[in-house]
Amino acid sequence: QVQLVESGGGLVQTGGSLRLSCEASGRGFSRYTMMGWFRQAPGSERQFVGAVRWGDGRTSYADSVKGRFAISKDSTKKAIYLQRNSLKPEDAGVYYCAAGYRSESSAYPRALASYDHWGQGTQVTASS
Repeated sequence: QVQLVESGGGLVQTGGSLRLSCEASGRGFSRYTMMGWFRQAPGSERQFVGAVRWGDGRTSYADSVKGRFAISKDSTKKAIYLQRNSLKPEDAGVYYCAAGYRSESSAYPRALASYDHWGQGTQVTASS
């Protein structure tokens, strides 16, 4: 069973930067083809932020974060990172890491249902 653990959340000022990490552990990780980041604000649905295809590193992003956020991966550590720059108040929330191994995972990386495992989330709070 694969486990995902996020870290790096905290309080950040508007306009600041913060990097989130997600590390995978457990057996079976090699079959995963896509990893993604989602954000959930209080009272709102979980929303797609960005994703990276494990094989070739191809990334995709929500329009709201394009040019400000960047996802990278480290294959040796089985980890992905979310570098968040020029933060806005609406970037606050709980950030979840997710991993998927089905064909849907690569075909529809923006969909919650495309992912098979989720981390517990890390809280990011914005201050002005």
